[in-house]
Amino acid sequence: MKKLTIMATLLLPALYSAVGMAQEKINPQLETALSNELRMTTNTERDIYRHPGQTLAFFDIKPTDTVIELWPGGRWYAEILAPYLAKEGHYIAANFDAYPPEGVQTPGYRIRLGKALDAWLDDNRTSLGKASAFAYEPPRLASLGEANSVDAVLTFRNLHNWAMAGELENVFDAAYQVLKPGGVFGVVEHRAKAGMDMKSGYMLQDEMVALAEKAGFKLVASSEVNANPKDTKDYAKGVWTLPPSLGLGDQDKDKYLAIGESDRMTLKFVKK
Repeated sequence: MKKLTIMATLLLPALYSAVGMAQEKINPQLETALSNELRMTTNTERDIYRHPGQTLAFFDIKPTDTVIELWPGGRWYAEILAPYLAKEGHYIAANFDAYPPEGVQTPGYRIRLGKALDAWLDDNRTSLGKASAFAYEPPRLASLGEANSVDAVLTFRNLHNWAMAGELENVFDAAYQVLKPGGVFGVVEHRAKAGMDMKSGYMLQDEMVALAEKAGFKLVASSEVNANPKDTKDYAKGVWTLPPSLGLGDQDKDKYLAIGESDRMTLKFVKK
C-alpha cells in the first residue's frame, strides 16, 4: 500500500495537468503556430509548463480575431499569437514603453524588452502581417485603444506587477472598455494561497475574479491546465525562486527545477 501511495504522489502532477489539457481541442492553424520557426528554443522548452496550445484553445482565440496582449515582455506568447493571427486576424502588443520621455523613471529591463519586441515585429513583417505594438504604461499611458474594438485581451503572469503599482483595477477597466461586447478577457496568473503577500508574485484567485467582475466582466470558465500541485508557494524569493527565474541561483536548484514553474490560475472572462 505504501508503494502505491508513493507512485500516486509521483504521478498526480502529470495526471492533474493531463486532465486539464484533454479538455481543449487545438485547431490546425494553432498547431502550426506552435511550431513556427520564429519561436526561440528557450521559449518552446517552456511549453511543458505553460501549455500554450491548450491555454489559447481554452480562451477560444480564433485566427480571425483581433487580440491585444498586455505586456508581452520577452515575447513568449507573441511568438505564437502574432504568426497565428497574421493572415486573417491582428496581433497587437500593449508593450513596455521603449522610449520614455526625459524625466520619466522606467526600469531598464522594460526599455530593453520594449525595443526588442518592436525590432522583432519589424524584422519579421512578411511573416507577421499587420502585427503591431503601442506603449502601455499605466497610469501615464493607460488607454488600450478605441472602445469596443477588439475580440480578446490576454495577459500572462502580469497581474502582480500592476497590483504592486496600485494599477490593477485600472488595467481591468481598460481591458473592459476596449473589448467588443462578448469579447474575451483571458488571464493566467500565479495563484496564491490564503495569507500570502502580493510581493511574493502570487495573487488570490477569488480576489482576481471579484476585481474583474467589478469592472463588468463575467467569469464563464476556469481551467486547471496551468495548475501545479507541487508548488508549495513558500520560497525565500517568492515565485521568482522557481524556474525560469531561479532567483536563488544554484542554491537548491535541482529542488526547484523538480517543482517546475508556478501553480497558475487560468480564467476566461467575457464582456457582458
